[in-house]
Amino acid sequence: MKKYLTRALVALAVTTIAVVASVATYPAIGGKLYAADMQIETALYGLHRAEVEGGDARLMTYQGGPAAPLGTVVMIHGYSADKDVWVRFARHFTSRYRVVIVDLPGHGDTPFDPALHYDTVSQAARVLRVMDVLGIRRAHLVGNSMGGFIAARMAHDHGDRVASATLMDAAGVISSLPSEMDRMVAAGRNPFEVSTQEDFRRFYGMTMAKAPWVPGATLDFIGARYIAQRAQLARIFRDFHHVGLLDDSLASIHVPVLVMWGAQDRLVHVSAAAKWAKGIPGARRVIYDDLGHMPMVEDPARSAHDVLAFIERNP
Repeated sequence: MKKYLTRALVALAVTTIAVVASVATYPAIGGKLYAADMQIETALYGLHRAEVEGGDARLMTYQGGPAAPLGTVVMIHGYSADKDVWVRFARHFTSRYRVVIVDLPGHGDTPFDPALHYDTVSQAARVLRVMDVLGIRRAHLVGNSMGGFIAARMAHDHGDRVASATLMDAAGVISSLPSEMDRMVAAGRNPFEVSTQEDFRRFYGMTMAKAPWVPGATLDFIGARYIAQRAQLARIFRDFHHVGLLDDSLASIHVPVLVMWGAQDRLVHVSAAAKWAKGIPGARRVIYDDLGHMPMVEDPARSAHDVLAFIERNP
């Protein structure tokens, strides 16, 4: 019965999205589509929303997993992203592992507060506080982009709390070769700070090499959100970008580390993967030739399979 119900819910979600997307491309409708899809997918994959005290902020999270898990996996999103980017990836973990996915301040459903600091030390402290509140002594960390930088910071500063760390297209070191984004920022333009829907579509094209299909209305909704948050995102970027880099500290990381990268990453050049892997003792490396900056979105099943295999070798 559960199998047939799952199929019915998926069919209903796809049909609803297709019908609405075929007749409108307005941000408000896109927002409703997006919210409905997330509600259905999180329910199907065993995740629920829960707000957790994170020290100087209350963080919205997704949580799930069995009553007697093999361990805990904490997933940390990148700059300007949110907990939703992990949902299809997380479905591969919730049958065996406790899963906690955070919305960091200024992202997703956790509000921006101008009084807060957004550097990786401050963000790591919030994630650790969430773990404390939830009674999690040690966790496997999986972080993408800025989230990978935060995971590496936690592995460096709080190794006793980290069972393993997967650094997925992680910021935090200077790559040997500049990325397309690096060149844009050097020229005075941050592609994350968009002013129009056209700016957003160009930026969105930079984030993935194999982006999943998304209705035009939903892209309009996400673009409108980026435009509205432009000033907030600029502040967060100033706080963490190239601040507290770990290039000279990698040898001090002594937890199991998996460096995962999409070779077509236009935001953080793939040459950074070699720096992470060579600098951290015993680090393993996986490169996907066909993927970009967000492997967990572009190919959730393949990337989850590789992370699970790594975690199972380092319980």
